[in-house]
Amino acid sequence: MAQAQGTCDPRFAKVRTLFQSFLDSGAELGASLTVDLGGETVVDLYGGHADAARTRPWTRDTLVPLASSTKTVSALAVLLLVERGAIASVRDRVSKDWPEFAANGKEHVEIRHLLAHTSGVAGWEDPIGFAEVCDPGSDAVARLAAQAPWWEPGSASAYHAWNYGHLLGEVVRRVTGGTRLKEFIAREIAGPLGADFQIGLRAEDEGRLAEGRGLPPGFKPGPLFVKAIANPAMPPDFGRTRAWREGEVGASNGVGNARGLNAILSNITLAGADTRNNGNNGKDEEKKYLLSKPTVDLIFEEQSYGPDLAVGQTIRFGIGYALRGDRDGEKTWVDDRLPAGRIAYWGGSGGSLGIMDVDRGLTITYAMNLRSTSMLGNPASTAYIGAVYEALGVEI
Repeated sequence: MAQAQGTCDPRFAKVRTLFQSFLDSGAELGASLTVDLGGETVVDLYGGHADAARTRPWTRDTLVPLASSTKTVSALAVLLLVERGAIASVRDRVSKDWPEFAANGKEHVEIRHLLAHTSGVAGWEDPIGFAEVCDPGSDAVARLAAQAPWWEPGSASAYHAWNYGHLLGEVVRRVTGGTRLKEFIAREIAGPLGADFQIGLRAEDEGRLAEGRGLPPGFKPGPLFVKAIANPAMPPDFGRTRAWREGEVGASNGVGNARGLNAILSNITLAGADTRNNGNNGKDEEKKYLLSKPTVDLIFEEQSYGPDLAVGQTIRFGIGYALRGDRDGEKTWVDDRLPAGRIAYWGGSGGSLGIMDVDRGLTITYAMNLRSTSMLGNPASTAYIGAVYEALGVEI
């Protein structure tokens, strides 16, 4: 029987118990879970198996495809350029640095619209193949720049499932004078933080990769689902190809684990949590994070609140991340799983996720290889989250 490995503060003993129980029951094949509270890692668990045959143990350094949790890091890349002043404002027009994007009625689309899935450009108008989507040298980005918006930009969200990284990545490339998103994340985010995260997968890391297993999400889609999410449809086993692993799909081909993702996202949480010392809760006055509190505060500026035109669920989007709802009688799809407060989040199909609870200085990240049919999270992660907040005396 696989045993849960790693560390867990005694306050969160129930989390470890749950983690072990899900491994024992088979609800988890292999998984990693990390919780940072105020700059201290209070939970860092991993265990199970990295393959469906249960012949390879999931180790501390096991990697797993993160699917759309990749978007949390791609959004941070753009916010980092805002932080540094390379992008003057999230309200700058996209065409300021990317003139071609103004074509066909998109001249008023702003950076914040790309970050919030409200740009009107939620995918490709004409059929496109995955080889083209993966290749940064293809015309996939140019095709997005040339087409007309599918709805009035800024008026609603439609999840930018496959092209989120293409849009943000082109902004990064234009603003930096040619640096691609994949390189920027490696050099400016993952590298400095020592975070085990990468866009694609380096050949030397293939031996650390866990095999995924499970079903695609099951949910009632919105009217733009086919256009935004089913074009292109990912071929079976395409994730095993060199085209995918060497490509740049900033929406979904990130690889890492809960620890690596937490090392990145906790920068957002901690920077936004404390104005006295840039979020370090008094432990180290010299500690600095990638973002400052004013930049983190931008994330919580609501951009849309309602049924997403692609996934069909009620989502509240801020700038770069979804937000926990704040309206009586109009719940978002996460409000029964998260307490009230300033909480930003996103996840990947199958179950991986990142939660940034700025009010409580709490970052929860999770990555696994047994994919759920849920659009966001899975029963195991929901239980872990509930146990974390229970340990803190916070009611959901």
